Amino acid sequence: MEQLHGQSFDGLGIAPDFLKILEHNKFTIPTPIQHQAIAPAMEGKDIVGIAQTGTGKTLAFGLPLLQRLYSGQAAGMGLILLPTRELALQADEMLQKIGRSLGLATAVLIGGEGMGRQIAALRRRPHVIIATPGRLLDHVESKNLKLDTVSIVVLDEADRMLDIGFAPQIRKILALVPKKRQTMLFSATMPAEIVQIASAYMIAPVRVEVAPSGTAAELVDQEIILVQKGARVQLLADLLNEYRGTVLVFSRTKHGARKICQAIREMGHKVAEIHSNRSLGQRKEALGGFKSGQYRILVATDIAARGIDVQGIELVINYDLPDNTQDYVHRIGRTGRAGGAGKAISFATPDQQRDVRNIERLVRKQIPLKPHHDEIFLASPSPTRSFGRTQHLRRAPRRWRRI
Repeated sequence: MEQLHGQSFDGLGIAPDFLKILEHNKFTIPTPIQHQAIAPAMEGKDIVGIAQTGTGKTLAFGLPLLQRLYSGQAAGMGLILLPTRELALQADEMLQKIGRSLGLATAVLIGGEGMGRQIAALRRRPHVIIATPGRLLDHVESKNLKLDTVSIVVLDEADRMLDIGFAPQIRKILALVPKKRQTMLFSATMPAEIVQIASAYMIAPVRVEVAPSGTAAELVDQEIILVQKGARVQLLADLLNEYRGTVLVFSRTKHGARKICQAIREMGHKVAEIHSNRSLGQRKEALGGFKSGQYRILVATDIAARGIDVQGIELVINYDLPDNTQDYVHRIGRTGRAGGAGKAISFATPDQQRDVRNIERLVRKQIPLKPHHDEIFLASPSPTRSFGRTQHLRRAPRRWRRI
Protein backbone atom coordinates (compact mmCIF):
# COMPACT_ATOMS: atom_id res chain seq x y z
CA MET A 1 0.00 0.00 0.00
CA GLU A 2 1.15 3.51 -0.76
CA GLN A 3 2.06 5.27 2.45
CA LEU A 4 1.78 8.90 3.40
CA HIS A 5 5.07 9.59 5.13
CA GLY A 6 5.12 11.86 8.15
CA GLN A 7 1.54 11.07 9.22
CA SER A 8 0.18 8.60 11.74
CA PHE A 9 -3.17 7.15 12.79
CA ASP A 10 -3.27 9.58 15.75
CA GLY A 11 -5.75 12.41 15.37
CA LEU A 12 -8.17 10.50 13.13
CA GLY A 13 -10.68 9.77 15.88
CA ILE A 14 -9.47 6.22 16.48
CA ALA A 15 -10.05 4.91 20.00
CA PRO A 16 -7.04 3.75 22.09
CA ASP A 17 -8.08 0.07 21.95
CA PHE A 18 -8.13 0.20 18.16
CA LEU A 19 -4.84 2.11 17.99
CA LYS A 20 -3.24 -0.71 20.01
CA ILE A 21 -4.64 -3.28 17.58
CA LEU A 22 -3.28 -1.31 14.61
CA GLU A 23 0.13 -1.14 16.25
CA HIS A 24 0.03 -4.87 17.03
CA ASN A 25 -0.70 -5.60 13.36
CA LYS A 26 2.11 -3.22 12.29
CA PHE A 27 -0.22 -0.63 10.74
CA THR A 28 1.71 2.48 11.70
CA ILE A 29 1.34 4.94 8.81
CA PRO A 30 -2.02 5.47 7.09
CA THR A 31 -2.24 5.32 3.32
CA PRO A 32 -3.66 8.46 1.64
CA ILE A 33 -7.19 7.02 1.36
CA GLN A 34 -7.08 5.97 5.03
CA HIS A 35 -5.79 9.37 6.13
CA GLN A 36 -8.56 11.21 4.31
CA ALA A 37 -11.50 8.84 4.83
CA ILE A 38 -11.20 7.57 8.41
CA ALA A 39 -11.89 10.82 10.30
CA PRO A 40 -15.15 11.78 8.48
CA ALA A 41 -16.25 8.13 8.50
CA MET A 42 -15.72 8.00 12.28
CA GLU A 43 -18.12 10.96 12.54
CA GLY A 44 -20.79 8.94 10.77
CA LYS A 45 -20.67 10.87 7.50
CA ASP A 46 -21.43 9.26 4.16
CA ILE A 47 -18.26 8.74 2.11
CA VAL A 48 -17.54 8.45 -1.61
CA GLY A 49 -13.95 7.23 -1.93
CA ILE A 50 -12.17 7.18 -5.28
CA ALA A 51 -9.04 5.06 -5.07
CA GLN A 52 -7.39 2.25 -6.96
CA THR A 53 -7.15 -1.26 -5.65
CA GLY A 54 -4.18 -1.86 -3.38
CA THR A 55 -4.44 1.54 -1.66
CA GLY A 56 -5.78 0.31 1.69
CA LYS A 57 -9.50 0.88 1.18
CA THR A 58 -10.57 -2.07 3.35
CA LEU A 59 -9.03 -0.56 6.46
CA ALA A 60 -10.32 2.89 5.45
CA PHE A 61 -13.92 1.73 5.78
CA GLY A 62 -13.41 -1.29 8.06
CA LEU A 63 -11.88 0.58 10.97
CA PRO A 64 -14.65 3.21 11.29
CA LEU A 65 -17.31 0.53 10.78
CA LEU A 66 -15.93 -1.68 13.55
CA GLN A 67 -15.26 1.16 16.00
CA ARG A 68 -18.70 2.72 15.55
CA LEU A 69 -20.41 -0.64 16.09
CA TYR A 70 -18.19 -1.56 19.06
CA SER A 71 -18.63 1.80 20.80
CA GLY A 72 -22.40 1.87 20.27
CA GLN A 73 -22.25 5.00 18.11
CA ALA A 74 -23.95 2.88 15.45
CA ALA A 75 -26.52 0.33 16.57
CA GLY A 76 -27.34 -2.90 14.81
CA MET A 77 -25.24 -4.43 12.03
CA GLY A 78 -22.72 -3.46 9.41
CA LEU A 79 -23.10 -4.67 5.82
CA ILE A 80 -20.27 -4.79 3.27
CA LEU A 81 -21.09 -5.60 -0.37
CA LEU A 82 -18.38 -6.68 -2.81
CA PRO A 83 -18.43 -8.06 -6.36
CA THR A 84 -16.54 -11.35 -5.91
CA ARG A 85 -16.09 -14.22 -3.49
CA GLU A 86 -12.35 -13.62 -3.24
CA LEU A 87 -12.80 -9.97 -2.30
CA ALA A 88 -15.33 -10.91 0.36
CA LEU A 89 -12.91 -13.39 1.93
CA GLN A 90 -10.10 -10.82 1.74
CA ALA A 91 -12.25 -8.16 3.47
CA ASP A 92 -13.22 -10.67 6.16
CA GLU A 93 -9.55 -11.46 6.79
CA MET A 94 -8.81 -7.77 7.38
CA LEU A 95 -11.82 -7.23 9.64
CA GLN A 96 -10.91 -10.31 11.67
CA LYS A 97 -7.42 -8.89 12.24
CA ILE A 98 -8.92 -5.75 13.73
CA GLY A 99 -12.06 -7.00 15.45
CA ARG A 100 -11.44 -10.57 16.60
CA SER A 101 -9.73 -9.66 19.89
CA LEU A 102 -12.69 -7.38 20.74
CA GLY A 103 -15.25 -10.10 20.15
CA LEU A 104 -16.63 -8.62 16.91
CA ALA A 105 -18.03 -11.42 14.75
CA THR A 106 -18.52 -11.57 10.98
CA ALA A 107 -20.52 -13.71 8.55
CA VAL A 108 -19.42 -14.16 4.93
CA LEU A 109 -22.24 -14.81 2.45
CA ILE A 110 -20.88 -15.80 -0.97
CA GLY A 111 -21.75 -18.18 -3.78
CA GLY A 112 -19.88 -21.45 -4.21
CA GLU A 113 -20.44 -22.46 -0.58
CA GLY A 114 -23.32 -24.40 0.95
CA MET A 115 -26.06 -22.35 2.59
CA GLY A 116 -25.91 -24.41 5.79
CA ARG A 117 -22.65 -23.00 7.11
CA GLN A 118 -23.74 -19.47 6.26
CA ILE A 119 -27.10 -19.94 8.01
CA ALA A 120 -25.22 -21.14 11.10
CA ALA A 121 -23.03 -18.02 10.98
CA LEU A 122 -26.14 -15.80 10.73
CA ARG A 123 -27.71 -17.51 13.76
CA ARG A 124 -24.70 -16.41 15.81
CA ARG A 125 -25.89 -12.81 15.29
CA PRO A 126 -22.78 -11.37 13.62
CA HIS A 127 -21.87 -7.71 13.98
CA VAL A 128 -20.87 -7.46 10.30
CA ILE A 129 -22.11 -9.24 7.19
CA ILE A 130 -19.72 -9.40 4.23
CA ALA A 131 -21.49 -10.51 1.07
CA THR A 132 -21.82 -10.60 -2.67
CA PRO A 133 -25.18 -9.08 -3.70
CA GLY A 134 -26.73 -12.19 -5.23
CA ARG A 135 -26.06 -14.50 -2.28
CA LEU A 136 -27.18 -11.84 0.22
CA LEU A 137 -30.56 -11.61 -1.53
CA ASP A 138 -30.79 -15.42 -1.60
CA HIS A 139 -30.64 -15.37 2.21
CA VAL A 140 -33.11 -12.48 2.47
CA GLU A 141 -35.60 -14.21 0.17
CA SER A 142 -35.18 -17.47 2.11
CA LYS A 143 -35.95 -15.51 5.30
CA ASN A 144 -32.59 -16.43 6.83
CA LEU A 145 -31.80 -12.75 7.27
CA LYS A 146 -33.47 -9.38 7.71
CA LEU A 147 -31.73 -6.12 6.85
CA ASP A 148 -33.84 -3.89 9.09
CA THR A 149 -31.09 -3.50 11.73
CA VAL A 150 -28.32 -2.47 9.33
CA SER A 151 -26.86 0.89 10.34
CA ILE A 152 -23.72 1.04 8.16
CA VAL A 153 -23.53 -0.02 4.50
CA VAL A 154 -20.32 -0.25 2.51
CA LEU A 155 -20.27 -0.70 -1.28
CA ASP A 156 -16.71 -1.69 -2.16
CA GLU A 157 -15.42 -1.95 -5.75
CA ALA A 158 -18.74 -0.38 -6.73
CA ASP A 159 -17.77 0.15 -10.36
CA ARG A 160 -16.97 -3.53 -10.74
CA MET A 161 -20.30 -4.54 -9.17
CA LEU A 162 -22.06 -2.44 -11.79
CA ASP A 163 -19.87 -3.77 -14.60
CA ILE A 164 -20.92 -7.35 -13.91
CA GLY A 165 -24.61 -6.56 -13.67
CA PHE A 166 -25.30 -6.14 -9.96
CA ALA A 167 -27.03 -2.74 -10.24
CA PRO A 168 -30.60 -4.14 -9.76
CA GLN A 169 -29.52 -6.17 -6.72
CA ILE A 170 -27.70 -3.19 -5.18
CA ARG A 171 -30.75 -0.97 -5.58
CA LYS A 172 -32.97 -3.67 -4.07
CA ILE A 173 -30.64 -4.10 -1.08
CA LEU A 174 -30.41 -0.34 -0.48
CA ALA A 175 -34.22 -0.20 -0.52
CA LEU A 176 -34.36 -2.93 2.18
CA VAL A 177 -31.95 -1.36 4.69
CA PRO A 178 -33.11 1.49 6.96
CA LYS A 179 -33.02 4.97 5.44
CA LYS A 180 -31.31 6.24 8.56
CA ARG A 181 -27.85 4.76 8.10
CA GLN A 182 -24.27 5.57 7.16
CA THR A 183 -23.29 4.67 3.59
CA MET A 184 -19.73 4.41 2.30
CA LEU A 185 -19.01 3.79 -1.38
CA PHE A 186 -15.54 3.01 -2.73
CA SER A 187 -14.58 2.72 -6.37
CA ALA A 188 -11.51 2.97 -8.60
CA THR A 189 -13.47 4.84 -11.28
CA MET A 190 -16.52 7.10 -11.20
CA PRO A 191 -18.94 6.24 -14.03
CA ALA A 192 -22.31 8.04 -14.28
CA GLU A 193 -24.24 5.17 -12.69
CA ILE A 194 -22.21 5.44 -9.48
CA VAL A 195 -22.87 9.19 -9.36
CA GLN A 196 -26.59 8.36 -9.65
CA ILE A 197 -26.41 5.84 -6.78
CA ALA A 198 -24.56 8.36 -4.61
CA SER A 199 -27.18 11.02 -5.35
CA ALA A 200 -30.13 8.70 -4.72
CA TYR A 201 -28.96 6.76 -1.67
CA MET A 202 -26.45 8.97 0.17
CA ILE A 203 -26.77 12.17 2.21
CA ALA A 204 -24.20 14.93 1.51
CA PRO A 205 -21.35 12.43 1.05
CA VAL A 206 -17.78 13.52 1.68
CA ARG A 207 -15.80 12.87 -1.50
CA VAL A 208 -12.31 11.50 -0.92
CA GLU A 209 -10.13 11.09 -3.99
CA VAL A 210 -6.50 10.06 -3.79
CA ALA A 211 -6.03 9.77 -7.56
CA PRO A 212 -8.07 11.07 -10.49
CA SER A 213 -10.82 8.68 -11.57
CA GLY A 214 -9.33 6.22 -14.01
CA THR A 215 -5.72 6.96 -13.06
CA ALA A 216 -3.47 3.93 -13.45
CA ALA A 217 -0.99 3.03 -10.75
CA GLU A 218 1.77 5.65 -10.86
CA LEU A 219 4.55 3.18 -10.27
CA VAL A 220 3.47 0.79 -13.03
CA ASP A 221 5.59 0.94 -16.18
CA GLN A 222 3.10 0.36 -19.01
CA GLU A 223 3.82 -0.92 -22.50
CA ILE A 224 1.79 -2.18 -25.47
CA ILE A 225 3.23 -4.71 -27.91
CA LEU A 226 1.69 -4.85 -31.38
CA VAL A 227 1.43 -8.53 -32.28
CA GLN A 228 -0.51 -10.76 -34.63
CA LYS A 229 -3.01 -13.01 -32.86
CA GLY A 230 -1.20 -16.20 -33.85
CA ALA A 231 2.13 -14.98 -32.48
CA ARG A 232 0.91 -14.24 -28.95
CA VAL A 233 1.85 -17.62 -27.46
CA GLN A 234 5.46 -17.25 -28.58
CA LEU A 235 5.57 -13.67 -27.29
CA LEU A 236 4.16 -14.88 -23.96
CA ALA A 237 6.85 -17.57 -23.79
CA ASP A 238 9.56 -14.97 -24.43
CA LEU A 239 8.25 -12.69 -21.67
CA LEU A 240 7.93 -15.51 -19.13
CA ASN A 241 11.57 -16.37 -19.75
CA GLU A 242 12.61 -12.72 -19.49
CA TYR A 243 10.70 -11.94 -16.27
CA ARG A 244 11.50 -14.45 -13.52
CA GLY A 245 9.23 -13.12 -10.76
CA THR A 246 5.51 -13.68 -10.22
CA VAL A 247 3.36 -13.00 -13.27
CA LEU A 248 -0.38 -12.42 -13.60
CA VAL A 249 -1.84 -13.06 -17.07
CA PHE A 250 -5.29 -11.75 -18.04
CA SER A 251 -7.57 -13.45 -20.53
CA ARG A 252 -10.79 -11.97 -21.87
CA THR A 253 -12.68 -15.30 -21.59
CA LYS A 254 -12.65 -18.34 -19.31
CA HIS A 255 -12.12 -20.59 -22.37
CA GLY A 256 -9.10 -18.48 -23.30
CA ALA A 257 -7.79 -18.68 -19.73
CA ARG A 258 -7.87 -22.48 -19.87
CA LYS A 259 -5.97 -22.52 -23.19
CA ILE A 260 -3.38 -20.00 -21.97
CA CYS A 261 -2.88 -21.97 -18.75
CA GLN A 262 -2.33 -25.20 -20.71
CA ALA A 263 0.15 -23.48 -23.05
CA ILE A 264 2.12 -22.09 -20.09
CA ARG A 265 2.13 -25.51 -18.42
CA GLU A 266 3.59 -27.00 -21.61
CA MET A 267 6.33 -24.35 -21.48
CA GLY A 268 7.39 -25.92 -18.16
CA HIS A 269 6.17 -23.23 -15.77
CA LYS A 270 4.13 -23.69 -12.58
CA VAL A 271 0.77 -22.08 -13.33
CA ALA A 272 -2.81 -21.96 -12.00
CA GLU A 273 -6.04 -20.44 -13.32
CA ILE A 274 -8.91 -18.46 -11.78
CA HIS A 275 -12.20 -17.87 -13.60
CA SER A 276 -15.94 -18.38 -13.09
CA ASN A 277 -15.85 -22.05 -14.18
CA ARG A 278 -13.59 -22.91 -11.24
CA SER A 279 -15.18 -23.88 -7.93
CA LEU A 280 -14.61 -21.75 -4.84
CA GLY A 281 -12.24 -24.43 -3.51
CA GLN A 282 -10.25 -24.45 -6.76
CA ARG A 283 -10.05 -20.65 -6.76
CA LYS A 284 -8.88 -20.59 -3.12
CA GLU A 285 -6.24 -23.23 -3.91
CA ALA A 286 -5.01 -21.36 -6.99
CA LEU A 287 -4.79 -18.01 -5.19
CA GLY A 288 -3.19 -19.55 -2.10
CA GLY A 289 -0.63 -21.35 -4.28
CA PHE A 290 0.14 -18.12 -6.12
CA LYS A 291 0.66 -16.25 -2.83
CA SER A 292 2.88 -18.99 -1.38
CA GLY A 293 5.02 -19.40 -4.50
CA GLN A 294 3.71 -22.84 -5.43
CA TYR A 295 2.60 -21.26 -8.71
CA ARG A 296 4.76 -18.55 -10.29
CA ILE A 297 2.10 -17.63 -12.85
CA LEU A 298 -1.64 -17.08 -12.44
CA VAL A 299 -4.04 -16.80 -15.38
CA ALA A 300 -7.28 -14.94 -14.61
CA THR A 301 -10.35 -13.38 -16.16
CA ASP A 302 -11.66 -9.99 -15.08
CA ILE A 303 -14.60 -11.44 -13.11
CA ALA A 304 -12.21 -13.19 -10.72
CA ALA A 305 -9.37 -10.70 -10.71
CA ARG A 306 -10.64 -8.22 -8.08
CA GLY A 307 -9.90 -10.71 -5.30
CA ILE A 308 -6.24 -11.01 -6.25
CA ASP A 309 -4.45 -8.96 -3.61
CA VAL A 310 -0.91 -10.32 -3.76
CA GLN A 311 2.17 -8.31 -2.89
CA GLY A 312 5.21 -8.40 -5.15
CA ILE A 313 3.67 -9.28 -8.52
CA GLU A 314 6.45 -8.37 -10.95
CA LEU A 315 4.51 -8.35 -14.20
CA VAL A 316 0.92 -8.13 -15.41
CA ILE A 317 0.34 -9.34 -18.97
CA ASN A 318 -2.87 -8.45 -20.78
CA TYR A 319 -2.93 -11.37 -23.22
CA ASP A 320 -6.24 -9.91 -24.42
CA LEU A 321 -7.23 -6.28 -24.06
CA PRO A 322 -10.29 -6.02 -21.79
CA ASP A 323 -13.80 -5.62 -23.20
CA ASN A 324 -14.42 -2.84 -20.68
CA THR A 325 -11.74 -0.18 -20.88
CA GLN A 326 -12.01 0.59 -17.15
CA ASP A 327 -10.94 -2.97 -16.39
CA TYR A 328 -7.50 -2.02 -17.72
CA VAL A 329 -6.96 0.15 -14.63
CA HIS A 330 -7.99 -2.66 -12.30
CA ARG A 331 -5.81 -5.20 -14.09
CA ILE A 332 -2.57 -3.23 -14.03
CA GLY A 333 -3.26 -2.18 -10.43
CA ARG A 334 -2.37 -5.74 -9.39
CA THR A 335 1.31 -4.81 -9.74
CA GLY A 336 3.13 -1.76 -8.38
CA ARG A 337 1.49 -2.26 -4.97
CA ALA A 338 2.83 -1.43 -1.51
CA GLY A 339 4.83 1.45 -2.95
CA GLY A 340 6.86 -0.87 -5.20
CA ALA A 341 7.43 -0.60 -8.93
CA GLY A 342 5.65 -2.87 -11.37
CA LYS A 343 5.39 -3.64 -15.07
CA ALA A 344 2.30 -4.11 -17.26
CA ILE A 345 2.56 -5.35 -20.85
CA SER A 346 -0.51 -5.52 -23.10
CA PHE A 347 -0.81 -7.43 -26.37
CA ALA A 348 -2.71 -5.54 -29.09
CA THR A 349 -3.49 -6.72 -32.61
CA PRO A 350 -3.15 -4.25 -35.49
CA ASP A 351 -6.92 -3.73 -35.72
CA GLN A 352 -7.31 -2.65 -32.07
CA GLN A 353 -6.53 1.02 -32.67
CA ARG A 354 -9.75 2.23 -31.04
CA ASP A 355 -9.25 0.05 -27.94
CA VAL A 356 -5.74 1.41 -27.39
CA ARG A 357 -6.89 5.01 -27.79
CA ASN A 358 -9.73 4.44 -25.32
CA ILE A 359 -7.28 3.06 -22.76
CA GLU A 360 -4.95 6.01 -23.25
CA ARG A 361 -7.82 8.44 -22.77
CA LEU A 362 -8.77 6.71 -19.54
CA VAL A 363 -5.26 6.66 -18.06
CA ARG A 364 -4.55 10.13 -19.49
CA LYS A 365 -1.24 9.29 -21.07
CA GLN A 366 0.23 7.77 -24.21
CA ILE A 367 1.51 4.27 -23.57
CA PRO A 368 4.77 3.24 -25.27
CA LEU A 369 3.97 1.05 -28.27
CA LYS A 370 6.31 -1.31 -30.08
CA PRO A 371 5.96 -4.13 -32.61
CA HIS A 372 6.69 -7.74 -31.71
CA HIS A 373 10.19 -8.55 -32.94
CA ASP A 374 8.92 -11.28 -35.26
CA GLU A 375 6.49 -8.99 -37.08
CA ILE A 376 7.15 -6.95 -40.21
CA PHE A 377 4.93 -3.91 -40.78
CA LEU A 378 4.82 -1.48 -43.68
CA ALA A 379 3.19 1.89 -44.10
CA SER A 380 -0.44 1.50 -45.08
CA PRO A 381 -3.15 4.01 -45.99
CA SER A 382 -5.74 1.81 -44.29
CA PRO A 383 -7.19 3.68 -41.26
CA THR A 384 -8.37 0.42 -39.71
CA ARG A 385 -4.76 -0.71 -39.30
CA SER A 386 -3.47 2.58 -37.92
CA PHE A 387 -2.57 3.32 -34.33
CA GLY A 388 -2.43 6.95 -35.32
CA ARG A 389 0.80 7.76 -33.48
CA THR A 390 4.18 6.07 -33.27
CA GLN A 391 6.52 8.63 -31.77
CA HIS A 392 7.56 5.91 -29.29
CA LEU A 393 9.08 3.86 -32.15
CA ARG A 394 12.34 4.60 -33.88
CA ARG A 395 12.04 4.43 -37.67
CA ALA A 396 8.50 3.15 -37.22
CA PRO A 397 5.94 4.08 -39.90
CA ARG A 398 2.83 5.97 -38.91
CA ARG A 399 0.39 3.33 -40.16
CA TRP A 400 0.75 -0.42 -39.93
CA ARG A 401 0.03 -3.34 -42.19
CA ARG A 402 1.59 -6.76 -41.89
CA ILE A 403 2.98 -8.53 -44.99
